[in-house]
Amino acid sequence: MKCKALFLDRDGVINHNHGYVYKQEDFVFVDGIFKLMSCACRLKYKIIIITNQAGIGRGYYTPEQFGDLTAWMCDRFSVAGSSIDRVYFSPYHPNAGIGKYLKDDYSRKPNPGMIMQAQKDFEIRLDTSMLIGDSVSDIQAGITAGVGTNLLFSAERSSELNGIKYDLISTLFEAIPYLKRGVQ
Repeated sequence: MKCKALFLDRDGVINHNHGYVYKQEDFVFVDGIFKLMSCACRLKYKIIIITNQAGIGRGYYTPEQFGDLTAWMCDRFSVAGSSIDRVYFSPYHPNAGIGKYLKDDYSRKPNPGMIMQAQKDFEIRLDTSMLIGDSVSDIQAGITAGVGTNLLFSAERSSELNGIKYDLISTLFEAIPYLKRGVQ
């Protein structure tokens, strides 16, 4: 039986985006993320992180440093009673990547590659799933993949940009009713 998922961008949704965050001391959780994750777990959503990590591709930090921070982040959620099912990341950048990372890979948002891989890995029903991102590229990836609900977490944008329609939330608490609507 297929399941539903909550897809979350990392920088800007889970933690404040201070630019290329890869150290614990720079990782500041966004208000409401623990409550949102707890609610999603109770409602039987798979929790999937999809994050562009061009800092790896640019040589700012290593995949191992990203992995260490990811393990620490996942542990914080586990201690709080929530679990992240998988973290997918794209280390590529089409213009500033170094060596093998210099490409516009299908995994890099706004492409839907990470979402499509998660669908395959977990047998996710995308039309009943939800995505929360803080950039239009996140929303584009969700729409292209067929994610049923796409929420832009921002206080500064309209709910339609360049013909792309999505719902706008200014706090993560506002996403909880959307999760509850997705329960069938």
